[in-house]
Amino acid sequence: MTNSLERLKGSFPPIITPFKDGGVDYEAYGSLLEFQIEKGSHGIVVNGTTAEPSTLTVDERNRLVSLAIEVVSGRIPVVAATGSQSLAETRILTQHAVKAGADALLVVTPYYIRPPQNGLVDYYLELAASHETPWMIYHIPGRTAVSVTLESLKEINDRSKSFIGMKHAVNDLGFVSSCLKVFGEDFKIFVGLEELSFPMMAVGACGLMNAVSNLIPQPLAEMCEAVWIGDIQRARKLHHQLLELNQAVFYETNPIPMKYMMKKLGIIPRNEHRLPMVSASADLAERLDGVLERADLVGATKLSCAS
Repeated sequence: MTNSLERLKGSFPPIITPFKDGGVDYEAYGSLLEFQIEKGSHGIVVNGTTAEPSTLTVDERNRLVSLAIEVVSGRIPVVAATGSQSLAETRILTQHAVKAGADALLVVTPYYIRPPQNGLVDYYLELAASHETPWMIYHIPGRTAVSVTLESLKEINDRSKSFIGMKHAVNDLGFVSSCLKVFGEDFKIFVGLEELSFPMMAVGACGLMNAVSNLIPQPLAEMCEAVWIGDIQRARKLHHQLLELNQAVFYETNPIPMKYMMKKLGIIPRNEHRLPMVSASADLAERLDGVLERADLVGATKLSCAS
């Protein structure tokens, strides 16, 4: 497991789900994976928030995991996001990902339910007891309406040998510092908020799981590598260059802006969502066009999955 864990660092884009006439476009998804590998991403996340997983069926989510593992074929790690709102569904998704050979699991706190902390701890330990695959908590209270406390993390860490860290999508650097102080530098924290990519890595996060890396994978990978070699000036420069793009991800619910910009740059063949998600409005599209122009992406060498 040690060698596998050492690979779990760097830029891990949560890949969007391309749709075609209402169905999942698995061919386009495979191309997106190749695009990420070619552009230097250190790993990928399947069925993260950016993938619109709550609009997917269990079978579709499982098929995306199997496809990703097949296409990537060990070249970079595959992290499968297997969380849902219910223990039963999360168990099905987790069992499939483990059997398929995912390198690690990312399990979101069960949303809508707003469980107490002891229920949350038992939920995770129940899942972890059924497998030995390294797993992380996906901490995104803005979406799930539940936070994980440091005390809960301590109990989970004490009772699950395969628990290795979390994706932290909260504007709270203090919590990151507290976790690293308590659990040590080997505790893996992936940044889940674009604007905090560099600051959180500067205090010890091991990598990024950011939506914007669907659009421009290479600068995100380069930022991680700059931090690793102590080139803080380079990392800070990339942080400022990426700031407006990072902010643009949240001009509307993610991944509405992201899919629009990816289609605009030719990275995906169509900009399609499933209800209740919808494509970018005309006003949002105009605003995003300005962001792309200021980032010098419009009119540049065409970005495409096949390039």
